[in-house]
Amino acid sequence: MYLIGFTEGTGSHIADLVRGGIHAYALFPPVSLQVFFVGLVILDPLAAVLVGLVRREGIWLASTVMVLDVSANWWGNRHWLREDPAQLLWLLPITLFGVFVVAFAVPLHRAVAGAASRLPAALPSG
Repeated sequence: MYLIGFTEGTGSHIADLVRGGIHAYALFPPVSLQVFFVGLVILDPLAAVLVGLVRREGIWLASTVMVLDVSANWWGNRHWLREDPAQLLWLLPITLFGVFVVAFAVPLHRAVAGAASRLPAALPSG
């Protein structure tokens, strides 16, 4: 589920950049949000690869990226939400996925750490 969500996010951000170029996120006034959303083209696949490689760093990166992504989407869309609360439906999928990623970060980290501690030590060469 982690990998599917992050690859879908990457595809969405790449599609946005193909359609709108470097200014694809110009509707989000703070330049920092625009830079962040463009940066997700790198951060999302990096998190997916690290999680796919069962790296603990990937779990923390994925959680951090999701918290920032959900927060940025809510912040960037706040004025539309005040005008039309039905816009909340557009934020529901990313919010639910963000809750899923964050909720399972600690248990997944523990499982990966436990599996790593059960691996046999490498034999010395020579």
